[in-house]
Amino acid sequence: MPKYTDCRLRGSSRRTSTVARPAYRQRSKLLLQATQRGRRRCLSRRLRAAGAALAQVHAIRLEPGPHLPLRIRPIAVDYFARDRRLGQMPTTPLLRQADDLIRSMPQPEGETVLVHGDVWPGNMAWTDDASCTLIDWKTAGVGNPGVDLGELRKQIAITYGATTADIVEAWEEASGTAATNIPYWDAVAALNTPTTLYSPEATARRDAFLEAALDQL
Repeated sequence: MPKYTDCRLRGSSRRTSTVARPAYRQRSKLLLQATQRGRRRCLSRRLRAAGAALAQVHAIRLEPGPHLPLRIRPIAVDYFARDRRLGQMPTTPLLRQADDLIRSMPQPEGETVLVHGDVWPGNMAWTDDASCTLIDWKTAGVGNPGVDLGELRKQIAITYGATTADIVEAWEEASGTAATNIPYWDAVAALNTPTTLYSPEATARRDAFLEAALDQL
């Protein structure tokens, strides 16, 4: 009968079983795959809950005012696209191309609604995977729902490298209307980021997200 691996160190000896090791590796691989599937399902449920929560916010029709100004981009206190244009921040060919394209297009028209203005996982409180509460409303204002949808989609793409269709699908189901101009708002959100993000992987994910938006404009 084969002995199982004994990883306890005794002096300079270490007993292992070459018979048990392949089975152990296979079990570890299966466990990892199951864990990854579970995490994807959990993320999908949370993204759908976030989309539904945004639909409730966007159901409030408002006109801009002194305390809730017009928002034409997420995180209005930042304007990284303008900083690059003014030479205050380096740029890249992709970011320059995207900025030129967005500036050449008319801003989408439509009803203005309450927008959160800074939708990302850190501004969401969860009681379970199906219940999402938005917090930190200091950048709230009035604008197109795409301001929030594009920002959350960008944040999820950068943070998790995940697809973001669940957000829009749940928003449409909860609101009873079709989301419009998603590629435009995705590009606007991606442009309102520093040229270089906190890691090479994050920057690459941002660029891939932006390229996908440009392909649809």
